[in-house]
Amino acid sequence: MKIKRSDRTAVIAKILTENPGKVFPLNYFAELLNSAKSSTSEDIMTIKETFKKLNLGIVETLPGAAGGVRYKPYKVKSNIEKFLTEIKNKLVEPKRIIPGGFIYMTDLIFCPATAFKIGEIFATKFSQTNPDYVLTVETKGIPIALMTARCFDVPLVIARRDSRVTEGTSVSINYISGSSKRIQTMSLPRRALKEGSNVLVIDDFMKGGGTARGMIELMNEFNAEVVGIGVLVATKKPEQKLVKDFLPLFVLNDIEEDSGRIDISIKP
Repeated sequence: MKIKRSDRTAVIAKILTENPGKVFPLNYFAELLNSAKSSTSEDIMTIKETFKKLNLGIVETLPGAAGGVRYKPYKVKSNIEKFLTEIKNKLVEPKRIIPGGFIYMTDLIFCPATAFKIGEIFATKFSQTNPDYVLTVETKGIPIALMTARCFDVPLVIARRDSRVTEGTSVSINYISGSSKRIQTMSLPRRALKEGSNVLVIDDFMKGGGTARGMIELMNEFNAEVVGIGVLVATKKPEQKLVKDFLPLFVLNDIEEDSGRIDISIKP
């Protein structure tokens, strides 16, 4: 069956965007759509130029025998700022204040559309890190970490507060919480990731940085390198965190529980 060019480009674009980070050989689309390689190449170039023009992400063509084409989510600065402003307007609602200097964010983080866009932003911010895994700690950071992992086409690894027999031998470490100064435990199964891997840490909230520091120490047990740390919201105080290099999307400057005022800013 002969397929029109407009239909071919629609199919290719759909498959690429549904599988970000995955490399598809040119033959895959040529055979799927019963078209010549030259026609398929032209279709891909059309998609590539259109995506670039409309800021819809990056379509990369990779040369060589192991090459092909892949889609990489990429958000331009103006689109990032627009989306984060929308989220900020929701975060400053007085009803979100939780005693102790916290903000209720679960409804936003667990909204698939919102989590997906946050994942795209983290993938953009850390596009040069090329992680083998995305790591988070249970539980609230899971949705945004999962969407970030999807953008990179890598597995998500979840550190737990306790080990589970069903997951086999685990590595456990004790770390000090940066906010409560209490000793906490973090565990990860031995088979969860390969030694010597590059790992991107993604979490929802950072106050003192103890949890992020714990994840770094846990990765040391696997001889893995943490190539970046991204958090949705980090508090301004304490200014000295237990980790130095991290990237927050928002900074929580202050909360006035009596007046219901939330002072939060978008990280440039």
